[in-house]
Amino acid sequence: MWRAGRPVVTAVIVATNLLGVAAILLISDFVVPLPGVGPGTAARRLDLEMAVGYVVVAVPAGVVVGTSGLTRLRRWLVQEAEATPADQRVVLRAPLRLFVLQIALWLGAAALFGTVDGVSAGVTGARLAVSIALTGTSTAACAYLLTERVLRGAVARALERDAPARLAGPGVASRAVLAWALGTGVPVAGLVAIGVLGLTGQDTSRHQLAVAMVSLGAVALTVGLLAVGLAARATADPVDSVRRALDRAQHGDFAVRVPVYDGTQVGRLQFGFNRMVAGLAERDRIRAALGTYVDQDVAERILAEGTSLDGEEVEVTVMFVDVRDFTAFAERRPARQVVAALNGLFDRIVPVVHANGGHIDKFIGDGVLAVFGAPRRLPDHAARALAAALDIEREVSAGDLQVGIGLNSGTVVAGNVGGAGRFEFGVIGDVVNTAARVEAATRQTGDAVLLGESTAALLARDAAAAPAAAGGGDPGEAATARPGARPVPVGEHQVLLVERAGTALKGKRRPVTLFAPVPVPGGVAAP
Repeated sequence: MWRAGRPVVTAVIVATNLLGVAAILLISDFVVPLPGVGPGTAARRLDLEMAVGYVVVAVPAGVVVGTSGLTRLRRWLVQEAEATPADQRVVLRAPLRLFVLQIALWLGAAALFGTVDGVSAGVTGARLAVSIALTGTSTAACAYLLTERVLRGAVARALERDAPARLAGPGVASRAVLAWALGTGVPVAGLVAIGVLGLTGQDTSRHQLAVAMVSLGAVALTVGLLAVGLAARATADPVDSVRRALDRAQHGDFAVRVPVYDGTQVGRLQFGFNRMVAGLAERDRIRAALGTYVDQDVAERILAEGTSLDGEEVEVTVMFVDVRDFTAFAERRPARQVVAALNGLFDRIVPVVHANGGHIDKFIGDGVLAVFGAPRRLPDHAARALAAALDIEREVSAGDLQVGIGLNSGTVVAGNVGGAGRFEFGVIGDVVNTAARVEAATRQTGDAVLLGESTAALLARDAAAAPAAAGGGDPGEAATARPGARPVPVGEHQVLLVERAGTALKGKRRPVTLFAPVPVPGGVAAP
């Protein structure tokens, strides 16, 4: 990068300054002819000899002095080492340093030629000095803007990790004013200065005055357009890079970065964008990692509300899924195979729960506790839980591991449980314990799915309310609906809730009535 960049910087400096020298010759010969210093005169020959000598000496000296300050950048540019704050200051201030050096050389030329010609031609020397000074100032300004553009690669390397705390050069507003002043103000000032110094004197014809005014006006427009255009691109290019990167970030590409190659407020904008996207990428990684260990609904709520999720009472349906005869299954197989079998089972169960609006509360050994209705409220949580249970039964029926599923509905306390900075979102209440007991009862009844009375009552109520809402039944029937009185719609099909009376549950003093969902042959839910 540096081996290619340094010759380009040198070429820019030499080319712009040689163009400035050519402009001085044209101005002194055709635009503002200097009396006594015309072509073929001794004074002209002396000026040409001094010009050649000054260029031969000043240009190489300026290149050496101007770029020698950049040699310390070789260490981190060539070796790809991290830039130190001193390296950042050197590369960011390089264009301004070169600008000051060129101004000094041009002012030195103005003083030299103005003094030599002034001794022999009086006011002619002053005119030439003013022409050299103003032309040199505009030339140096254009070289400054071009050098900034050439050094973008080096600046981007220097600002990979951080942008300077303070502006390292003219800011955006100062750059725009500087471009106008040096590109337009200076040539216009030349018109005024040369006029004051005698352009309108008796030694100048009206034709010469007209040529000078038109020529210097054209120079003002051309150089001004070039300088303002370079300054505008210096601001527009980094802004466009941020805009393009922003479009990609809005479409989820958080790996996008913009090169920071500006030492002004725009550079802070570029660096700030990179930090913002890095933060979004980190948030996305956290979301993905959190979603791996925490249910997606819970993860979204934590990210939205923070970790302080106070407990609240909510009506839910709890599903407990447990593998039957898992102990015997685990004894006959290696541990790795047992874990793989469980993970394969859960790979089929978890998507079914999510598809029906539930969330996985926790994995308990070879069991799964799922909740419908928290943290996301679901008015039809009982129907969704039953639909998920029947889908799970179908999904695992052909596998090596068979499951029992228990459903129970009621009011629980949902919120963060834990301490000392370690929490998990969970539901607490007798409803949860009873769901586990209902699942255990599947071993007594031989059913794959059993429902507690509360869940069956909610399903019966909803089934009775559906035709009443459609105008096909008694509105009061929903309040007195009993499980098993009518089929319950589950997706596109219907099931009948069949009683399993007198079932003993662990921890309950009296037998309870549970219900098993039995598909209705040919039954299709009413639209």
